Amino acid sequence: MDELRRRAAAAAAPQREEGLVVCENLVRIYQTEGVEVQALQGLDLAVAQGEMIAVIGASGSGKSTLLGILSGQDVPTAGAAEVAGHDLLAMKRRERLEYRRTTVGFVWQQTSRNLLPYLTAAENVMLPMTYTGLKRSRRRARAEELLDLLSVGHCRDRTPDTLSGGEQQRVAVAVANANEPRVLFADEPTGELDTATSDEVFAALRRANEDLGVTVIVVTHDALVSEQVQRTVGIRNGRTSTEVLRRVATGEDGVEVLTAEEYAVLDASGRLQLPGEFTERLHMRKRVRLALESDHIGVWPDEAARRAKSDAEDAEDTEDAEPTARGGRSG
Repeated sequence: MDELRRRAAAAAAPQREEGLVVCENLVRIYQTEGVEVQALQGLDLAVAQGEMIAVIGASGSGKSTLLGILSGQDVPTAGAAEVAGHDLLAMKRRERLEYRRTTVGFVWQQTSRNLLPYLTAAENVMLPMTYTGLKRSRRRARAEELLDLLSVGHCRDRTPDTLSGGEQQRVAVAVANANEPRVLFADEPTGELDTATSDEVFAALRRANEDLGVTVIVVTHDALVSEQVQRTVGIRNGRTSTEVLRRVATGEDGVEVLTAEEYAVLDASGRLQLPGEFTERLHMRKRVRLALESDHIGVWPDEAARRAKSDAEDAEDTEDAEPTARGGRSG
């Protein structure tokens, strides 16, 4: 009987997401001048090993808080967060320091934060390796390998002030990969760069992802930047709200076409956030009408929203007709 109860409980328990990075019902609450702020409100996220994804959201959506937690710079209030087998809620201070040195790499938006100004590019890349006890001869060789891989080998003996913004960020990607991390986090890595230079930095991130096997998570508010990856996760109000999956499909004519499909994210409690542009277009407020169909769920505005939408459309029609009517009378 006890075995039957155990199996029944296991079957009823929610299945744990799998991935190199996993967050479940993640919560982060701050106290600011006596006011409680919920930066993350039950966020779910799973990233497979070897993926390169973008996390996108407006200012205040919670994306920077998420990045701080996953990179080991902040501690969540509740929920679950694991990166490469590390429980981010249970780690002690010394474990967190070791985690930041060996398991994850980080690239900041501000180029000045990534590199020490008095060291050459090669010396900047070598510096993190001193924490792991790697021999100096091997440190130099690995630094040059990384710089060559990311197309900035010509910068090895130059200091940051002699490098362009794009070169600095590509060197920063090399620094972030110095200790062979499992995951690389990039916070708005192209925020200070023009489009052409941004493409070069993303090419370096893709090269690290493909050739070094590091999982890459880029945080940005720029929708155009997010199109550089195959999966974009949208965050709104402290929770993951949407995902956009991009695939290359081959048509009947043999031509390859990039397709993008947007999905709403359903959390463990059955909640989802409908895109704001959808709800605003249909004047959906507070409640919606649902219907279970054979292969989908129908969602409609309630009667009050339907009337509001109709009134708005009538008002638009009236505004469009007035200039014509006035013109007719004056003619």
